[in-house]
Amino acid sequence: MAHLGVNSGSVKFAIERQAVNEATFRCPDELGWQPQQQPIVMEDGGTSQAWKTCCSVEEILQFLKEKGFDVTISDDAGRFVCNYIYYHSLRFAQQRGHKSLFVHVPPFSRINQETQMQFVAALLEAIASSC
Repeated sequence: MAHLGVNSGSVKFAIERQAVNEATFRCPDELGWQPQQQPIVMEDGGTSQAWKTCCSVEEILQFLKEKGFDVTISDDAGRFVCNYIYYHSLRFAQQRGHKSLFVHVPPFSRINQETQMQFVAALLEAIASSC
């Protein structure tokens, strides 16, 4: 599973290595839910629990850099919706023998849509060859 989320403060792409079991939403989601320092999955324990991707983020990073993209590895997917989705996805993937990866992208005002489309095509190629 591949996920993309916009990081409005970013100027480069960020491959997320992990997600943590903490939901702290700075504003309510679409349903009005706004948890603060709550575990995403209670039975996983406290908010320090993390799931890591089994995809080779270093290989993916190298592949994308060789294609000319400004990309980094991140260990902090935030505590809002992106982290929430990624946590569930990593947990689901682990339980079923699948793989999951989340990448934060900057807004189109920072990196244009055409470049981002090229990035996603290269990302999928990198995932297919390394995950």
